[in-house]
Parts: sequence; structure tokens; C-alpha cells
Amino acid sequence: MIRHLVLFKLNDGIAKDDPRAVAAADALRPLGGIIPELTFWECAWNITDRPIAYDFAINSAVEDTDALQRYLDHPAHQAGVALWREIATWVIADYEF
Repeated sequence: MIRHLVLFKLNDGIAKDDPRAVAAADALRPLGGIIPELTFWECAWNITDRPIAYDFAINSAVEDTDALQRYLDHPAHQAGVALWREIATWVIADYEF
């Protein structure tokens, strides 16, 4: 199994209630039920107000590196990436567990 973690940091001037941020989050929420490779899926806005905190997180899992690549290439995932690219930067970690 591979854990796929993503942490998003909104760009300066973008708040989580900005319509673009709302649309980006809404695009990701249903992916767990859309992309069959995802064996675990959760995503949510950060609830703390610390300066080092990121703003939005994805915690997901797939069976193997081939499944991870299929997830990354999936059109629904790519559509979400396009929305986030306009408003945020992010970091990822993929690891076996």
C-alpha cells in the first residue's frame, strides 16, 4: 500500500471562502467515490490557525505505484489539480505502509 499525502498552502490574497478555493475543495471531495484506485480518501480544510500550518490536506491510499499513477492521471484528479494550481502551492509525500 502507498499513502499519498498532499498539503496545500493558499496563495497570498486567497482565503478559504474565496469562490476559487471553494470550487477547488469541492472538486476534490468526491474523488474517493470516483477514482477506483483510491482505497482510502479523506480531505479537509485545516482547523488550526498557526502560521506554519497548511490550509487544506488530502490523506489517501492506493495499492501500488501503478495505481498511484492511474490516480494521478485520472481526468477528475487532473481537473482538481488545474483548479488548485491557480490558487495555491503544495507539497506531497508518498510512502509505503
